[in-house]
Amino acid sequence: QVQLVESGGGLVQPGESLRLSCVASGKIFSISAMGWYRRAPGKERELVARLTKGGTIDYRDSVKGRFTIFRTNVANTVYLQMNNLNPDDTAVYYCNAEAAFGDVKNDYWGQGTQVTVSS
Repeated sequence: QVQLVESGGGLVQPGESLRLSCVASGKIFSISAMGWYRRAPGKERELVARLTKGGTIDYRDSVKGRFTIFRTNVANTVYLQMNNLNPDDTAVYYCNAEAAFGDVKNDYWGQGTQVTVSS
């Protein structure tokens, strides 16, 4: 099993920045990718950024050039640096881990952290 703990959300004005953190624990050797998803009110979760164990990175178009996903080399921690935030970024942000145990592949989710961008 994999456990994810998120932090870093908050209330900011347009143009300001936040950094989200996600710490993974448990059977972390089974994790093949980690990423950030978000859910705005009335909408399904959508991909924000995804980082594979091999270093491949994907961003949704609306955050390219503003958001950066990265991980540390000595800890199982993934970050999302969010710059130049706008009100459309307001959502609950969730950390995700993809892990395989034998032939069974599972997705694990953090508890979510609220990001609110308002003037």
